[in-house]
This record gives sequence, C-alpha cells and structure tokens, in this order.
Amino acid sequence: MAKRRATFLCQECGAVYNRWMGKCEACGAWNSIVEEVGGGDASANMPAALRSPRSKGRVFALEGLEGETKEPPRTPAGIAELDRVTGGGFVRGSVILIGGDPGIGKSTLLMQASAALASAGRRVVYISGEEAVGQVRLRAERMGLGTSPVELAAQTNVEDIIATLSEGEVPALVVIDSIQTMWTDTVESAPGTVTQVRASAQHLIRYAKTSGAAVILVGHVTKDGQIAGPRVVEHMVDAVASFEGDSAHHFRILRAVKNRFGPTDEIGVFEMTGKGLAEVANPSALFLEGRDKAAPGTAVFAGMEGTRPLLVEIQALVAPTSLGTPRRAVVGWDPARLSMVVAVLEAHAGLKLGMHDIYLNVAGGMRVTEPACDLAAAAALVSSLSGAALPPDSVYFGELGLSGAVRPVAQAPTRMKEAAKLGFSTAVIPALRGEADGATPLRSNVIGHITELVAQIAARPRHRNAASG
Repeated sequence: MAKRRATFLCQECGAVYNRWMGKCEACGAWNSIVEEVGGGDASANMPAALRSPRSKGRVFALEGLEGETKEPPRTPAGIAELDRVTGGGFVRGSVILIGGDPGIGKSTLLMQASAALASAGRRVVYISGEEAVGQVRLRAERMGLGTSPVELAAQTNVEDIIATLSEGEVPALVVIDSIQTMWTDTVESAPGTVTQVRASAQHLIRYAKTSGAAVILVGHVTKDGQIAGPRVVEHMVDAVASFEGDSAHHFRILRAVKNRFGPTDEIGVFEMTGKGLAEVANPSALFLEGRDKAAPGTAVFAGMEGTRPLLVEIQALVAPTSLGTPRRAVVGWDPARLSMVVAVLEAHAGLKLGMHDIYLNVAGGMRVTEPACDLAAAAALVSSLSGAALPPDSVYFGELGLSGAVRPVAQAPTRMKEAAKLGFSTAVIPALRGEADGATPLRSNVIGHITELVAQIAARPRHRNAASG
C-alpha cells in the first residue's frame, strides 16, 4: 500500500505546499498553513466506489445544441426579496452558498424561508452544526414561527446527514448551518479546515444533484468580508449570495454574487425587526429618509442594483487641514474611485483639494460599486468645498473620465423613472444614449464636462458656514 504523503494547506486561500511555511506566498497570511495528511490527494475526497481502479471508462451519450429547453423548476420561498435574489425561487437540485458577518441575520432569514416553505406543505430540513435543537426552537419562537413544521437536527457528520435525508420524501429545501462545522469520514483533518470544507461541500452537492433537493450552505466570512474556506467551493455551488449590513443600521442587504439560474448583482433589502427580517418594498425611500436637503455636500445618486433602481444619498465633507498629508476617508464606495475623482477635479476643474481632508459616505450603510456614481460624488465634493447646497429635487448619475468628460451609463430611463416616483424633477446626467431618445420623466440637465458641473454649483448661493477654497 502506498504511503500517504503529508501536505501543507493554507487555511485562508487553500494553497498547497510540500513543507511548512510561516507566510503563505499566495495570499500573504501569516501562520495559516496547517499540515494535513492526504490533503493534496484529490482522490481522498472521493467515495470508495469512485476511487476503485477501473480498466476503462464508461461510454456516455452526447447531445447536440438542438432540442427543447425547459425552464428549471423552481420552488418559491414565499419571501419576495429572497425570490428576487435567487431569480424566482430555489431551483431543484441547486446549491446556494450564503455568507455574511456573524450576527448579521443569516440564520434568521433562512429560518423564515424554511418556515414559509414548510407552511406551504413542503418538506424542509434545517441542520444546525453550531446550535442545539433547543436553541433553534427558541429563536423560532421569538419570531413567531414555533408552530411551523420544519424538521430540525443538530448534526455535523455529513454521511449521517445524507443518510437521514435519504429516508422518506425528498426535501424541497435543506439548510446546512454552517458548512465550516461539517466533517466527513473520507478526510483525516479537523472540521473547519480547507480539506474538510471542500470535501463536505462536495458530498452535499452530490446529494443535491442526485436527489433534486435544494441545499443552502451557510458560510462564515473572513476579516476582509470574503467567505472563509477555499474559493473552489464558490465555483462548485450554483449560486453565491452575500448578506451585508451594519449593526448600527436596521436594514440588511442580500446581494447575489453568482447565480447560474438567474441574474447576478441582484439585491434584496430587509429590515431587522423584533419579529425577524421584514421585506422593504421601497428601499429608495428608506435610504433617503431623514436627509438634510439644505445642507451642502449632499447629492442623491440614482443607481442600479441588478434590475432594481435604487436612490441613495452621497455625503461629502471637504475641510481644511494643517497636516502634511490630508486624510481621505471613504465609507460605502471605492477609495481608488474617490482618488480618481479628486484628481480629475484638480486637473480639469482647477479646484485646490490638496490641503483639505476629504470624507465621503454613502448614507444608510449602503455599498455602491458602479462607476455611474462618479458624477454624484463629484457634485457632493464641489458642493461641500464651495458651501453651495445642491438643488433638493435633483438626482445625479454619470461616469467621469480621466479627461474630465462625463460619459453615459446604462439604463438611464429606469433610473429616472424611479427618481420621478419619489418626487424628483431634474436629472443631472450625461448625454443619453439611443435607448433614451424618447420622452423622459424628468427634466434633463445634460453635463458634457466636469467644468460645466463646477460652474453650475459655483453659481448657486453659498452657505454661511462654507469652507474656503
């Protein structure tokens, strides 16, 4: 019998080494490399039937591109915001990986979805590897879901879980909370290690594909917000969703990062209440609630999150500093994007921002990623520097080029329709593309270059507490 070779795996990124090292060369993490016997052998994670040698492979049939294409059957969760993120419901045989910070509400959301499906007559199994059955029941009772016919278990062995699920009716939904606590007999390593997470996920995915049950895996996140464990798990599953939010705010955002059966970059907005997570029908009104319309340095950005238009408030503060290196602080936006906008304002608009601290914040704890926010951020910065408040009935969106030109963005009519619903009358935007040649619901203030925006803001009356430029 061949001797099993010991390998060393990084617990942060899954990189494999033939000897121990203090620092992982792949991700730069210190003291993250752990010795695992058999961790580098791909066959160690396979069942015994698949590891047995065979003389030749089995011939299978090939099919062409022609033929009838059927929409994968879906099981609606009964929660509209969750169904929006998943693309209309859970696809039979699919596996979804949900990650989020501790205490953000992952277990709460999944318990609500499980109770809704079970109440509709579907078999739902909730497997907890971190809590006892009594603790799960207490949480369900606090949310008023204690009478829902959800089947519970506190178990961590994957083989026992699959054997139990194979008895009786195939479940419509199986929740594994969490994948980092699962372990399998086919791997000789501790639960939570890279090898165990990968092998356990592989067994559960195989069960989902062969039985037709939808499986949700809950994943922990690292300090930088990434789902812990090897990235290969994210490639193995059908969908990856990130549950975001701030403990200082009462709303949560479920964002689809990957989805083989639906749109990506879709979001669902929830509000944390005493009875669990409540859906937010109009998230734009929530993010704009309580904004100071007369204050300089605030601009309303009309953005897109997947197929949903979303209005958020961009807040900027430009203050003189006596330090040699001015401070640049950003919350909810890309810091590199802010540096680019500041450089364009200095180079092409003549603003002197080198001796000012700059603070930029997306109000409400929302995280914005699209480049269309450049124009709104620039407007907020110029407004704060000049002390001139922006028109309270105007929204801003447009991408800023390095030459100072304002470039058009996609789905402009959808953004403007959402702004019109909330009472806005003017859109400060770049020239529209052919998709918006018709009538628009808002009055358009077309900006071709950043100097035009600066001139318009400079012409407005200044606030008495304005910072000197």
